[in-house]
Amino acid sequence: MVPGRLYAAGAALLASMPLVMALANRSSPAVVGLAALLFLAGRASEDRAAAGRALAGPLRTPLGVAALAFLGWCLASLAWSPFPAASFRSAGEFLPVLVAAYVLARLAPGRIPAFAAPLAAAAIVAAGLFVAGSLAAGLPIQKVLGQRIADFVFNRPALTLSLVAGPLALVLWRQGRRLPAFAALAFSALGILRSVSGAAALGLIAGTAVFALARLLPRRAAIGLCGLMLGLALALAPVEGDLLERVMPEAAHARLTQSSSRARVAIARSFGAAVAADPWRGAGFGVAPRFAETPVAARLEPDMRGLLAVGHPHNSFLQVWAELGIVGAGLAALVSMLTLRTLSGAAPAERATALALIAAGTAIAFVEHNAWAAWWTAGLGAAITWLREAFRLRQASLLREAAPRPPSSLDRTAP
Repeated sequence: MVPGRLYAAGAALLASMPLVMALANRSSPAVVGLAALLFLAGRASEDRAAAGRALAGPLRTPLGVAALAFLGWCLASLAWSPFPAASFRSAGEFLPVLVAAYVLARLAPGRIPAFAAPLAAAAIVAAGLFVAGSLAAGLPIQKVLGQRIADFVFNRPALTLSLVAGPLALVLWRQGRRLPAFAALAFSALGILRSVSGAAALGLIAGTAVFALARLLPRRAAIGLCGLMLGLALALAPVEGDLLERVMPEAAHARLTQSSSRARVAIARSFGAAVAADPWRGAGFGVAPRFAETPVAARLEPDMRGLLAVGHPHNSFLQVWAELGIVGAGLAALVSMLTLRTLSGAAPAERATALALIAAGTAIAFVEHNAWAAWWTAGLGAAITWLREAFRLRQASLLREAAPRPPSSLDRTAP
């Protein structure tokens, strides 16, 4: 198959992801994996050496080295994991999707056909309408298919929308497609706010607020604000439960009954106690589903052990601390800060969109899901791919503006 057709197929898959997730809420890893394979095949058929350089080059930068060191520590922790099968299962879910997301984000930008962004906007519009309509009608399609009838079935699609919509809208804006850009933002917000996912709504609020601030504040202040937010998210994760226990009023718990706020606070306190009992190396990568059976759990007070069996701490930063200790948390902080440093030279709109994506992801990760969930990794990979495409379009625009113009007839006849 010629490269153009491979790129078109991969781009169509990438564009369809929001709608496919709304129809099947665990589908994004397969979509991203297939799209990455198609772009890899296309780039390799064009120039295998160039494709290799595109993939290997970033790994030699400080950010790439830090990311590899973090992954190396994850793998090293398998040596002391009390449940190797659980650790390998988590690694087997997370690492292949991470590789696919990296391949897609590195190889797709610059090879995404022009039709893909409007198609993705249409997919977001359809996904937002499908989520809102299905919930309003009582999930009729799920009933017909014999699927589980629960409002939270759309939480993962809503979280995916909160990641993808902003970067895609910037791509559309750079292409001169203003109406599809606004439609993508509006209908993603519809799906997010109509869903029962408080985490997705929190991500939408955080992303919107940081985008606005990043457009108003000087470059260093905007990046510093995000750095402070990320640093606090990591530093406060082990004591999150104790802090919320002391400062969160009963009225707030009453309003957040649907979000199980009391249980979340108790879960955070239990995992925080586990971090305090073993702060250095952690219990081992991917052991969260069996954390209640780990040796560190046996050292805790009985009233702190029960909620360790929930599967994960509902805070990705706290999960990193509990599984990977202070070394893993430190490496995660280093990766975060180096990522922010790469945005210092970006154009204002691209920088603001990237910071908004970081803010949305941070807010969601602080309150929701397993850190190594494949669907989450795939959603981040898709969002970064669209963001890098927007960066590329901006760079191409600057190059066109800087290119010398051919002389016109007036130039030739001028005295």
